[in-house]
Amino acid sequence: MSASNRYSTTAILLHWLMALLIFTTFPLGLYMVDLPLSPDKLKLYSYHKWIGVTVFLLIAIRLAWRATHTPPPLPDGIVVWQRRASRIAHGLLYVLMIAIPLSGWLMSSAKGFQTVWFGVLPLPDLLDRNRELGDLLAGVHKALNFSLLALVILHVGAALKHHFIERQPFLQRMGWSRKERT
Repeated sequence: MSASNRYSTTAILLHWLMALLIFTTFPLGLYMVDLPLSPDKLKLYSYHKWIGVTVFLLIAIRLAWRATHTPPPLPDGIVVWQRRASRIAHGLLYVLMIAIPLSGWLMSSAKGFQTVWFGVLPLPDLLDRNRELGDLLAGVHKALNFSLLALVILHVGAALKHHFIERQPFLQRMGWSRKERT
């Protein structure tokens, strides 16, 4: 695979770091929400928020990188509707990676629980305390997360389909390749 068809090392690292954080915080969120109130539950909520703030910061870095570095073109065999679907899906992934941490931060603010990144850096509350709004934002946060889950399944499924069924080098584009032997 030529270097021009591969994402940059920075883009690959940001992609997989974000994936790792999202694949960590989503099940953590599912697990912690139904736990009885305890110090362990509060600790898990803190971890969940720390990851969310980190995702929020990384998506800003990722967007800056993407704005200054053109991604490699899709392989020639990709038909027009799939190219369009890819652009839309990637755009929605970026929107959700911004909206989800933001909705969590807004929800925490409305529920009266300040977000303190890594237990050291207190972030300002974005809203005044409002229980009804906090409950509404909890529903929004949950819906956005399940939308992200559906989109990630679509994203991974499309990459695997193109790679294994259509035999296009999709996984190599994002760093899944062996070093070529010379």
